[in-house]
Amino acid sequence: MRTKVAIIGAGPAGMFLGHMLAAAGIDARVIERRDRDYVEGRVRAGVLEQVTVDLMHRLGIADRLVAEGLIHGGTNLSLDGELFHIDMAALTGGSTVTVYGQQEVMKDLFDAAGPRGVDIVWNAQDVALHDVDSDSPSVTWTTQDGEPMRLDCDFIAGCDGYHGVSRASIPHDVLKTFERVYPFGWLGILADVPPAEHELIYANHERGFALASMRSASRSRYYIQCALDEKIEDWPDDRFWDELCLRLGPATAAKVVRGPSFEKSIAPLRSFVSEPMRWGRLFLTGDAAHIVPPTGAKGMNLAVSDVTMLGEALAEYYGSGSTAGIDGYSARALARVWKAERFSWWFTSITHRFPEMDGFARRLQMAELEYIKGSPAAQKTLAENYVGLPLEAA
Repeated sequence: MRTKVAIIGAGPAGMFLGHMLAAAGIDARVIERRDRDYVEGRVRAGVLEQVTVDLMHRLGIADRLVAEGLIHGGTNLSLDGELFHIDMAALTGGSTVTVYGQQEVMKDLFDAAGPRGVDIVWNAQDVALHDVDSDSPSVTWTTQDGEPMRLDCDFIAGCDGYHGVSRASIPHDVLKTFERVYPFGWLGILADVPPAEHELIYANHERGFALASMRSASRSRYYIQCALDEKIEDWPDDRFWDELCLRLGPATAAKVVRGPSFEKSIAPLRSFVSEPMRWGRLFLTGDAAHIVPPTGAKGMNLAVSDVTMLGEALAEYYGSGSTAGIDGYSARALARVWKAERFSWWFTSITHRFPEMDGFARRLQMAELEYIKGSPAAQKTLAENYVGLPLEAA
């Protein structure tokens, strides 16, 4: 078998790229080691930057997004229960974010794949990349029935996440990695109850961070900061709701509607970047190249900006023969990645309780939030980063 672009992974990065290439008339095949139900069922991000929303509109898959997505022109910060609002739209000339769960995005991408000619191979076992540094790369895998398969291609897009084979295919003496592991995690729940506020609340409390979020007008997503050695079974719903309400403060707690959770998980927080994002005929995108803590809601949005740049570069190559876009992809993508890493690190640092935090550090954190509260300039900086910085010029 042969194709122009082999896409490894059917997560957001792989599927958005598959749709972009199909729209440009570029032959591609997506290779995924799991099945659709698994990929679509993963509970992930829910806040979309304008870059992501715009791409869904351009691809013609935004009907449900328009009908069901919640447009937010602002967000809220809370310090020990005292709430203040950041008017992002006013501070950024009208930019907003849209609350629409990653699971819903994946459903839209998968539903449109067949009609748009996006070819997906499911349940591909033992995926391996070959001759990536040559002019004739290829991908091999084994079907569920044990049949060996091979796909020859011009380029490989590594969209297979942190644990995938793509980044591991780059030699150690070529790849540089940068990492920060945070000494806490997020304990999160989903519950079919209306949200406490119509926009998100990022709460800094002396007992730790909390986030009041949502997936729809009737489904809420809540998080609290927890230790890395916490166990889910130690957090029955009543204990979670009590702790959440304490950290959100009495005014917001009075608006919290309690109900049984139907999903509960603990996610560690980390920052990770690998450089370069291109080696030979292999391009890394999304979590294969970088991880951000969820505080800034950048994970899926960064994956989308990566493949937007890569899709443009490949369209340029196949349209005119120019290699300028693909040659500049890594530097262009990393420029935006590092700015998002900076924002996510900073936002995490001012909202979470760190184990080594003494009284001095706590007072500095409080002063930072008070400064943001009183400074339109500081609020504008936060707002510009939160709604998403523009893509770097090609």
